[in-house]
Amino acid sequence: MKSYRKELWFNVPNRVGFVNITRQVEDCLRESGVREGLVLVNAMHITASVFINDDESGLHHDYTQWLEKLAPHEPIRQYRHNDTGEDNADAHMKRQIMGREVVVAVTAGRLDFGPWEQIFYGEFDGRRKKRALVKIIGE
Repeated sequence: MKSYRKELWFNVPNRVGFVNITRQVEDCLRESGVREGLVLVNAMHITASVFINDDESGLHHDYTQWLEKLAPHEPIRQYRHNDTGEDNADAHMKRQIMGREVVVAVTAGRLDFGPWEQIFYGEFDGRRKKRALVKIIGE
């Protein structure tokens, strides 16, 4: 069995943003040489997410609006977490909603997706360098 590990680094210029990382994960899969197995991609920060969905700008806008309604950034003082001097309690909650990781099957050396599926890195407390882990196992 083969095992492969790589970190993907991001610096999203805004507080919230979504980055399609499908091609980067496909590059990792090619580098790994795995033809049959599994790919795990997970955010390595508690205010970021990795998820699978459609790469459609209207949907990304809707996600941003929906998440802000569920866990608004302001007023900052509404969250006990922010009593510590932080201002990112909402980002922790948004990450919880969007999820930490995805697992995708590898079949014949390709990501085995359904129609329109793409992998995204979701950022909820951006403007600094963060990473996601790609771990691939298989044969």
